[in-house]
Amino acid sequence: MTGAAPLRVWITRAEPGAARTAARLRDMGLEPIIAPLLAVEPLTPALPDLAIFDALAFTSPNGVAAYAPLTPRRDHAVFAVGDATAQVASAAGFPDVRSAQGDLTALARLIAESLSDAAILIPQAETPAGDMTAALTQAGARRIMAHPLPIYRTNPTAQPAPAAFDAVLIHSPRAARLLADRHAAALHGAMIACISPAAAAPLAALGLPPLVAPSPNEAALLAIFNPTLGKRGASV
Repeated sequence: MTGAAPLRVWITRAEPGAARTAARLRDMGLEPIIAPLLAVEPLTPALPDLAIFDALAFTSPNGVAAYAPLTPRRDHAVFAVGDATAQVASAAGFPDVRSAQGDLTALARLIAESLSDAAILIPQAETPAGDMTAALTQAGARRIMAHPLPIYRTNPTAQPAPAAFDAVLIHSPRAARLLADRHAAALHGAMIACISPAAAAPLAALGLPPLVAPSPNEAALLAIFNPTLGKRGASV
């Protein structure tokens, strides 16, 4: 009996998140291949008067990373879309951080349940994946003033597909669209693991069979590999 070669997993997300994902994959006994399709570019907007806001809402770790260097203030309560974003906010020095443990809808629901007659600053991508203001309205937070602040943008890279891989991780709809447009032919025969139905849609439209995490977070995304690990545990 000899051990099978570890599953080679292409990580398409931007740094620094790609390195964090790679570390988790190594801990699972997998072989990460970092080849990002997107790169994060921080912006330097003029900050509004922070004194008028009751809280901050972050929809990604990238938002925290781009916002934190712009101000030393850490006295706002922070609402984070998920645990990874909450961890980055805590590491940046925010003492009051609450995680929605989900997606944009869950974040809006948490804010609506926690605040009323409040103003929230939302440092986010220049082209966000979802409409936070609309999500707050749908969650019943009509007396919350939301102020989106573009704080970073993601740009496509010229990264080619890895020469060999067994699986690919998709963390966003935009990465999925780039993958579908540029590398569809390389995906045949590979496991495609997507963090959400929106991230799976561009690949499903091509007839590729993506697997979708049951919850929109990385822990659920990586859990997709557990059955595969069991099957690849050993070979004769």
